[in-house]
Amino acid sequence: MGWDWTDEEDVRRRLVQGADPERWSGGRPLHRAAAFGSPGVVAELARRVADVDAPEDGVTALWAAVMSRKPENARALAAAGADPWRRSLGGWSPGRLSLAGPTPDLFAAPGGERLSEAERAAAAEAARLITALGDFPYEGMGLACVAGIDATEAVRRLEAEPVPDEDADDVVEDPYAYEMDEILPLVGVTSVPGGCVVTQPWGYAPQMPGVLTRLSVGTVSYGLYANPKSGNQGSVARDGSLDAWDLHPGAGPYEGDSADEVLASYLFQYNPVGYACSFARLRLPGDRSVVGPPDLWVRLPERDHWTH
Repeated sequence: MGWDWTDEEDVRRRLVQGADPERWSGGRPLHRAAAFGSPGVVAELARRVADVDAPEDGVTALWAAVMSRKPENARALAAAGADPWRRSLGGWSPGRLSLAGPTPDLFAAPGGERLSEAERAAAAEAARLITALGDFPYEGMGLACVAGIDATEAVRRLEAEPVPDEDADDVVEDPYAYEMDEILPLVGVTSVPGGCVVTQPWGYAPQMPGVLTRLSVGTVSYGLYANPKSGNQGSVARDGSLDAWDLHPGAGPYEGDSADEVLASYLFQYNPVGYACSFARLRLPGDRSVVGPPDLWVRLPERDHWTH
């Protein structure tokens, strides 16, 4: 089996010929089908496994279906006996997590299973932010989302020099016409409700440790680099110190994550920019602060921005 888990006849044929419904080279077949397959394949596998709620990496197949926004697969698993209210990562169950998503009526909730006021607010703001940002290509982009300071204060902290818009326009139009060392110090800065955004559509400068930590003094900043080679890379700086790195915004959640981290991973799955903005509690009204044009272009001073 490759990535296609939607062909019910193919899966049934394999099972009849002796394929093990409990094992697959990439993990448990039911989990893979729950996330990437069709309801028919999910139902076929669910009939053959010993435990429809058998965990993989701490979660059930039903969790995988809910996290992957596959409501019909989730319904097929529930019909096969999967428990929507079995608690998992961060204390969340698949059923309770679905209350925060696009299908809150996916399961009949027993008494006491509801979102808190704070969780409902987080879900509503996530939906608003995702709509406000819209879709745009972000691969290769660097971003720093900073809570509580505006663009002017960000420029002061970075000791950056303003750059005329016309000088930056040439770079924006064709950054690949320049050597990276030449344009890496050039970043855009924009004030937004809740803080500011430092952005670079062509590079990783905003999330370099020396940049991120200077911005975070007395507050928090989240750095993102959408690395075209290795995927989205995130880091967190708090009050002048690098607090976490090698993060994966828009992916997860993972075992050991807190309840808030699990909810954020669900709400902003495959949306690393939204995740970064939400982490810093920025309420962007649109995508301008990310894709430009920014409030102002500035040039970072010459220093080792990889130290902090």
